[in-house]
Amino acid sequence: MIRVLLADDQALLRSTFRMLIDAQDDLTVVGEAADGAQAVDLTRRHHPDLVVMDIRMPVLDGVAATRQICADPDLTGTRVLVLTTFESDEHVAAALKAGASGFLGKDVSTAGLLDGIRTVVAGEALLSPVATRVLVDRFLASPDGVGDLPRGLLPTLTDREREITGLAALGLSNQEIAARLVVSPLTVRTHVHRAMAKLGARDRAQLVVIAYQEGLVRAP
Repeated sequence: MIRVLLADDQALLRSTFRMLIDAQDDLTVVGEAADGAQAVDLTRRHHPDLVVMDIRMPVLDGVAATRQICADPDLTGTRVLVLTTFESDEHVAAALKAGASGFLGKDVSTAGLLDGIRTVVAGEALLSPVATRVLVDRFLASPDGVGDLPRGLLPTLTDREREITGLAALGLSNQEIAARLVVSPLTVRTHVHRAMAKLGARDRAQLVVIAYQEGLVRAP
């Protein structure tokens, strides 16, 4: 069972999300926070698998709360999925730098939200199309926009890892990469994880940034 904590200052929105999530056989809500400070406190108390985090909240904003959660050595098993109406470059870059593993707009569909929760808990990064464009554009404009990332490690990748990393950087999912290369999604996921380990990438989002940074793929 995937345990989820909801952090949003709108009670109605939290109630809606709780209803949607609790209706799933494999998901359950273990707590609700109305501000960032509560989110950090409840996360430390309940150790959820995932925190669905809003950006703009009182007391402590979602970026600061994400930073505290991701920096806590006792919460290494907890991931953060940012869900917000504010998909600006500052918010995307700040959330990813703070340690968020996913970033979705609040206009996401119900299926998109539920799939997003499962995707992030499974260990993959999740970015909305808007967030992906912002991430790449901002990083290319300013290499410090997302954080200091390793350089010069592409030669450590095998040809297959390099190929799959390039396809991931173009926005293809594991399933889409598998179909293109005629391999299983599990094989793709294994190569992605190996590439992340060799390149020192925390998640798929950083893997994408490194691919652009090192010239493996080029921006349109």
